[in-house]
Amino acid sequence: MDNREKQTVINEALGEFLHVMMWRRSLHQHPELSFEEHRTAKVVAEALQHEGIEYRSVAGTGVLARIEGTKACVGRERDALVLRADMDALPIAEATGLEFASVHKGVMHACGHDMHTAILLGALKILNRHRDLFCGTVFGLFQPGEELNPGGASLVMRERPFDGYRVAAFVGQHVEPMLKTGTFGFRRGKYMASSDELRFRVNGVGGHAALRERIKDPVRAAAELIRLLYDIPAANPSPELPTIVSIGRVTADGATNVVPDRTFMEGTMRTFDETWRRRVKEMVHEAAAEVDARFGVSTEVDINHGYPCVYNDEELTRRVESATAGLFGEDAVISLGLRPTAEDFGYYTLEYPSVYYRLGVGGDGAYFDSRSAGRIHTGTFRPDEKALGYGVVQFINIVFTVLG
Repeated sequence: MDNREKQTVINEALGEFLHVMMWRRSLHQHPELSFEEHRTAKVVAEALQHEGIEYRSVAGTGVLARIEGTKACVGRERDALVLRADMDALPIAEATGLEFASVHKGVMHACGHDMHTAILLGALKILNRHRDLFCGTVFGLFQPGEELNPGGASLVMRERPFDGYRVAAFVGQHVEPMLKTGTFGFRRGKYMASSDELRFRVNGVGGHAALRERIKDPVRAAAELIRLLYDIPAANPSPELPTIVSIGRVTADGATNVVPDRTFMEGTMRTFDETWRRRVKEMVHEAAAEVDARFGVSTEVDINHGYPCVYNDEELTRRVESATAGLFGEDAVISLGLRPTAEDFGYYTLEYPSVYYRLGVGGDGAYFDSRSAGRIHTGTFRPDEKALGYGVVQFINIVFTVLG
């Protein structure tokens, strides 16, 4: 594709900005929690149908669109590229004051999935008009349930919708308020951590707090267990890859002078290496066994296996970085560090060459700071809508880079 053709497509994409913005605002106003995205899926399906784009259901409340390129590419007819957008919202009360704020009490698009969905719709609309400029197949995956274990990505992979294709790239983007609008954040190789949920039930013998000899204190045992759990990361053989073991909830339903019979705890663990991940789980059980032996309690350990690490294919990411710099300028490409948050996109990276990057939504220069867009997963998150145009163009740019 020559520069004139590329510029024509980009101009068309930017001309769709108002449509993309209205999709986003409608989705934002009517957020739906994980695996409840019925209205969202209907909005997506109606938009695809209006454009004559083939689609079907996937993973329950998800939608999978397909566009066949018509450009002649001998030997590459079965090549495919998947553009992914997650659709679910969070159980957070909105406090943005926006005129299109959530109408559902306690539910909000506080992680930008409304932006992701609208951007993908806009990109597919333009790509469908220009099938002659790419070969192979473009899939648009509107995925449900990213925010809730086991993750919609695992359900998508269970259905095997891309079997029979050579998936050249699986692509995801996520809004980032700490990056200026018009910039993109990349990291080659390991990027985001695996995640597992930890739950403990420490069973003891409660009673009067003053009669210590008659009780087996589950509160004291739980406190010691927390200390041992927090010591685990220090044993990491690869300290350059962070390990997190954290307890975020402790419930001991006693009183000032009453020790309860049991204590409950919940937390998370994050790692960047599968071998070490397995060893951390073993150490969690070992810590519980040590506490049981010392305090005479009995601890039930439940580790809910979560998302795998997100790994960006190094060569594919390099190509996308280069294409991004070529279109938006060298300053638009930002290098990122390891990120200990988790994403179910990791399921895709286990099987396909993938790139998962950050889309800057923090506003423009003079007003760029952490307060302008707020923070994700908070009720005041307000991403800059100008980023919608950058997101649409970037998706199209990647398709032409890989399948052009």
